[in-house]
Amino acid sequence: KYAENMYYFSELALTLNAPESGTAPTDSRRRPDQRLMENGRWDEANAEKQRLEEKQRLSRKKREAEAARATEDGTPYDPYKPLWFERRKDPVTQELTHVYKGGYWESKDKQDWSLCPDIF
Repeated sequence: KYAENMYYFSELALTLNAPESGTAPTDSRRRPDQRLMENGRWDEANAEKQRLEEKQRLSRKKREAEAARATEDGTPYDPYKPLWFERRKDPVTQELTHVYKGGYWESKDKQDWSLCPDIF
């Protein structure tokens, strides 16, 4: 009903980005630029997107600098690893893939997001 007012998206498509309480602070539905855009605040959304992208660039540069220093010093360096996934070789395709390693649902049950980085 009223699909023409919603760009002919299905109800599912319209609700995929709906906020949900209790999710990780890194959940993409919490992106502040996206929320601003969805509320029709385009100029603010664009400025916020620029801020987030710059924050991501700085984070990447910091990791790269730490890795370079570790290489120069000969010290071990633990590269960035996803919080809830690990890279494994698929036994069938032999390709590297990310496989859920656990922890998210336990953190959600406890509402303990202390391991989550500040990405927004």
